[in-house]
Amino acid sequence: MKRKIKYLKEKVKSIEVKKKNISQLLTEMKDTGFQGRKLGEVVEVWKKMLRDKNVTILLGYAGSLSTTGQWKLISWLIKNRFIDVLVSTGANISEDIIEALGYSYWKGSHLVNDRELLRENINRYYDVFGRETDYLKMTELISDFILTLKDNYPYSSREFLYLFGKWLTKKKINSIVTSAAKYGVPIFCPAIVDSPYGDAGLIAKSQGFNLILDNMKDYIEFMSLGRKIKETGVIYIGGGVPKDFIQLLAVTSNLLYPEREIPGRKAKIWRCEDGGKKLKETYYPHKYAIQITTDSPQWGGLSGCTFDEAISWGKIDEKGNFIQCYCDATIALPIVLHALAERIKFKRKGKIFF
Repeated sequence: MKRKIKYLKEKVKSIEVKKKNISQLLTEMKDTGFQGRKLGEVVEVWKKMLRDKNVTILLGYAGSLSTTGQWKLISWLIKNRFIDVLVSTGANISEDIIEALGYSYWKGSHLVNDRELLRENINRYYDVFGRETDYLKMTELISDFILTLKDNYPYSSREFLYLFGKWLTKKKINSIVTSAAKYGVPIFCPAIVDSPYGDAGLIAKSQGFNLILDNMKDYIEFMSLGRKIKETGVIYIGGGVPKDFIQLLAVTSNLLYPEREIPGRKAKIWRCEDGGKKLKETYYPHKYAIQITTDSPQWGGLSGCTFDEAISWGKIDEKGNFIQCYCDATIALPIVLHALAERIKFKRKGKIFF
């Protein structure tokens, strides 16, 4: 009788080449190894989130991916309510507008004379080219919108982007922001001025308009979500500010309340004694978590930080479902979303917060 070894539970299964859809392929990849297996597991965890009626799904969307042909994927997630809240860099929710306006990005090369590109007024995003004139037209469009707002009124990024989405809708300009406004998905952009939105604000300022984007108002609005939700699932495309902003929802939203607990939600409680003083801290870790990133954990940055490390902070539930896939998002995201489109046959209602 062979001795059972606890480490040998599931066999690796070799993939055979035959006709199959993307969902079937990822199901098979889940039984392989390395990042192929992780990619297959990403779909499984996302599917669990979608089926869990108590879960609010938050997407962190970092980098400058809309220039690479990814923005319609995000709009599809919003339209189908596969996410409830979007936290993005400013680049991702502005640079898609260039294509929405009828302009283009161009397939280029990273092996190019960048000094020559400068003379031709062409911006390079690794191997993607974009016209500077198109970029400026997009920025001017945003400044035109800003001039329709209240002067000297403190807007949160969510308020600002919702109004922008409604304005773009009237102009029949489709974009991530337009879709979010239409389907009730709030967008938060905590570093919004680090993008064409900041540039557009400067243009408006040159015309005597004073745009105020209130970071603290933004933070309060976002953390107030903690009272409106039961449990959370998070998806990070890349890392950066969007990831950190969402991670903090698990451990700092309680600070809005004098008792340091979110009314109506069951908290996990950490207690200790320091110098004879009894301390108590509450936290509400994310039940599900997915990250697709190319960053590594050993450099100490948040973008590569593992979910195991996040458990030590109380940001991720130690008994939760979490998976990190180390892969370029431009490879992983289209594959995963097409698999979800094939696999999910029910309509998700989604949460409305504002």
